[in-house]
Amino acid sequence: MNPFDIKTVLFAKHAQHVVLVHFPIALCITGVAFDFLARWTRRHTLAAAAYLNIFAAAILALPVLATGLLAWQWRLEGQRLKGTLLLHLVLACVSSAMIWLVWWLHFRLRRRTQGAVPAYLLLVELLAVGLMAITAHLGGFLSGVNVPG
Repeated sequence: MNPFDIKTVLFAKHAQHVVLVHFPIALCITGVAFDFLARWTRRHTLAAAAYLNIFAAAILALPVLATGLLAWQWRLEGQRLKGTLLLHLVLACVSSAMIWLVWWLHFRLRRRTQGAVPAYLLLVELLAVGLMAITAHLGGFLSGVNVPG
């Protein structure tokens, strides 16, 4: 296998998912950190950075879901979903929906010209990050990175 063969890179059975999954995770965590710092320091530039990071995470969650489904079909030959694989898929869908929810809440907040930032927003963000962490942990077991023992 030639590492510089573009066909090998693009059509590997699961490589794209393993690579792409890190981007929305990092962007969402960074966005939540920026949002926390924006509240703490009352800087609007940090709030804008939070919004953009979370928006990018939401957009990139879509190809991650698509490549995850392709990896299941190709690598695992579409075997019946059960156990860790089923839980990973369900949590991945919920995590992606949570990222989109966080973005939507930020979008609505940016459209308002007045008013305080709702206190529940940070809790929703932390819940989204927690779900992503659990999903990623299960994905590590599926990929063989996290092995028992």
